[in-house]
Amino acid sequence: VIGVDIEKEMKKSFLDYSMSVIVSRALPDVRDGLKPVHRRILYTMYEAGLTPDKKYLKCAATVGDVLGKYHPHGDASVYDALVRLAQSFSMRYPLVDGHGNFGSMDGDPPAAYRYTEAKMAKMSLPLVADIEKETVDWMSNYDDRLQEPTVLPAKYPNLLVNGSIGIAVGMATNIPPHNLTEVIDGLLYYISKCYFNSAEEFTAENFNKSDEIPTFDELMQYIQGPDFPTGAMILGKSGIRSVYATGKGSIKLRAQTHFENIGGREVIVADSVPYMTNKAEMEKRIDDLVRDKKIAGVHKARDESNKDGIRFVVELKKDANKEIVLNKLYALTDFQKNFSVNMLALVDGIPKTLTLVDYLREYLKHQEDVITRRTRFELRKAKERAHILEGLAIAVDNVDEVVNILKNSANIPEGKINLETRFSIDSIQSEAIVQMTIGRITGLEKQKIMDELEALLIKIKDLEDILVNEYRVLAIVKEELLEIRKKYGDVRKTEIVEIDGDIDDEDLIPVTECVITYTNVGYIKRIPVDAYKSQGRGGKGVSAMKQREEDFVSQMIMSSTHDFVLFFTNLGRVYKLKGYQLPEGSKQSKGMNIVNILPLMKDETVCEMLRVTEFDDTHYIVTATKKGLIKRTRLSEFKNVMKSGKKAIALDEDDEIAGVKLTDGTNDLIIASHNGKALRFSETKVRASGRTAHGVKGIKLAGVTFNVEVEEDIEIEDNEIEEVSSAVDYVVGLARVRDGATLLTITDKGYGKRSSMDDYPTKGRGGKGSWNTTRNYEKIGYVCGIKVVDDTDDIIIISDNGVIIRVQAIDIRCCSRTSGGVRVMRLNGDNKVVTFTRTEHDEEEEFDTILDSEVISE
Repeated sequence: VIGVDIEKEMKKSFLDYSMSVIVSRALPDVRDGLKPVHRRILYTMYEAGLTPDKKYLKCAATVGDVLGKYHPHGDASVYDALVRLAQSFSMRYPLVDGHGNFGSMDGDPPAAYRYTEAKMAKMSLPLVADIEKETVDWMSNYDDRLQEPTVLPAKYPNLLVNGSIGIAVGMATNIPPHNLTEVIDGLLYYISKCYFNSAEEFTAENFNKSDEIPTFDELMQYIQGPDFPTGAMILGKSGIRSVYATGKGSIKLRAQTHFENIGGREVIVADSVPYMTNKAEMEKRIDDLVRDKKIAGVHKARDESNKDGIRFVVELKKDANKEIVLNKLYALTDFQKNFSVNMLALVDGIPKTLTLVDYLREYLKHQEDVITRRTRFELRKAKERAHILEGLAIAVDNVDEVVNILKNSANIPEGKINLETRFSIDSIQSEAIVQMTIGRITGLEKQKIMDELEALLIKIKDLEDILVNEYRVLAIVKEELLEIRKKYGDVRKTEIVEIDGDIDDEDLIPVTECVITYTNVGYIKRIPVDAYKSQGRGGKGVSAMKQREEDFVSQMIMSSTHDFVLFFTNLGRVYKLKGYQLPEGSKQSKGMNIVNILPLMKDETVCEMLRVTEFDDTHYIVTATKKGLIKRTRLSEFKNVMKSGKKAIALDEDDEIAGVKLTDGTNDLIIASHNGKALRFSETKVRASGRTAHGVKGIKLAGVTFNVEVEEDIEIEDNEIEEVSSAVDYVVGLARVRDGATLLTITDKGYGKRSSMDDYPTKGRGGKGSWNTTRNYEKIGYVCGIKVVDDTDDIIIISDNGVIIRVQAIDIRCCSRTSGGVRVMRLNGDNKVVTFTRTEHDEEEEFDTILDSEVISE
């Protein structure tokens, strides 16, 4: 009985077991990129003659041979490994040609091995090429009956080309597949950089072995990154650089998608999916997310993939925002996933994490060794054959004497001895002479022997030269790699999107200008600006949307898909979204109800939208209310508006927001009222206050009182004292004065005019203001809004029945401040203009002649 420390014994036994699993089962060899089970499967097929030009054989036979000869494990492990070698969605270049059901990327299992058939694929031939020429070491099988190769010759870098996945004890490997053409080009560049002055000619003159090795940046000019059999996209190169530089990293994969319209319904179509994605599980995952209301706007998902390729379809609900849905799919499903890389492989039987340069160096060492051993084998065989031919040449030159010696010998052994004594040859040569047929003694055959001998002597000299000159070995490596690239190389399947640093989903959304419309009932949508056709002033317009009879467009702004849109509500709150987060629609579509986008409270409605590019301390948001209050707040205070919104201004219960403007801190502002008053004053007269402040009096309105104490202005200038109307007035718009521009005023009966900014004298905050239009309300109506415009602008006007018209601003007459203007839009019956906005002029449009030039004056 020998006493042992149980802790030490357990540690030793566990380490022994771990190394056994690592070396003999779980990790690939750096030289051929294969685990033992894969190597045994391919060698067994090669040994059985199951080459690509032969017939298929039942997998049961192959599995049985592998188990009986080389692999002392379960049949399931062998068959599972064989199946994976045949799966085109698992292997970038399958090594087994399968016939029958070998499973699917949706997790469907393969048929039992008694039903399926297989043989070697064409790509596996270079892996076993020249294996019979003593190119690799051999070892005894599990019962010492047979010999099996410890590694395959592998004429191309299979570990990088096909990748590998394995879990051992305490370690794991996960190497992504690559494109064969790129890997070969990268390896050739590595050879030229380390050994030659020229990448073109591998000759003695160019041979210059140095310690300089290429950087991974240089290699990435050839090896761009992993190339997965299922395609997809790699987002950014930072993950790839980390993998190639350290051997570890994470690569972000994303499905390649596009949008289609099928039967009037928008759909998202994935043409490829990330590697190792189960589409059936992904479909179930989407259904679960829709049921749990974690993804809105999805009608259903379905897999339409077939033998021609991947097609995964996500059908959207009507008026759903396709970009938002797609981003949700990226965030919550396998439409986007990370591929963690750990380039761990066996180097001289020891697990080692490899950089890209490490792998190319180890593989090149293997190929140099294979070619050197193959050359020695061929040299030995050539010398043996030349030795025999020299003996045959002697026999042919002395054929009569040879015949007499053999005739006079008692038996063949004696005849061989007599030949060796007479001609000073060895037993090998004498055996060849004895075995020579009588037909070889003719003159023609003698010449063949001499020609063959001469060719062999040349070959021997060439093989000896290869063995003493490393540049010759490397030239052979290059030649064989180029041949494989020409024969098996193909184009890349996985697209690499060059985005450095952190990736934001919006980086992949195109920046486009759009018009955002919001209706009285609460439907919002964004439409590309070019969807509107410019028309002449006074035209009837085109139908802008299909809507409920009582609904109409109440607001419209110009924006971009990447800009922020601030939503100010009647309750004095503000919400923030990106432009692309709003649903895209056509001119005729209704859009999506705002309650599905913003978490509005009960009785809360959006009353103003504002475009913001970025938030800083040098700009301000100026807010005017219908009761004439004005408030100025630093833009930076709106930077951190959460999804739930924030308070933008404190309001009386009977007050609402009438206008919001973004200013630079030095602008003049104009407040316009419904009854036709306008007041211009400097924004510096309004001190900056916090988001939750009430503000101060901006304009004095007829019949308006406040429920709270409001600060009065100390320098009111009120030169025009005539009464506006017996009715209570209210603010309809807030404008920011701009040099060289004019103030556009449009009434609810379709009249409009442009007036010079100089017509509006700068006064003190809190006054009644000046007249902005004629008081002929019956003819021209009441003021619906104001805008600051340039001559180059186009104006888009919308009426309450959903009709839209686009006119040039320059076509709208410049008139005095107190005039009513000209007709800019013809209205039917009791229809009224409700909103308008300005946009850039479209040079390609033609404009009609002016239909009504009469100016309505006081």
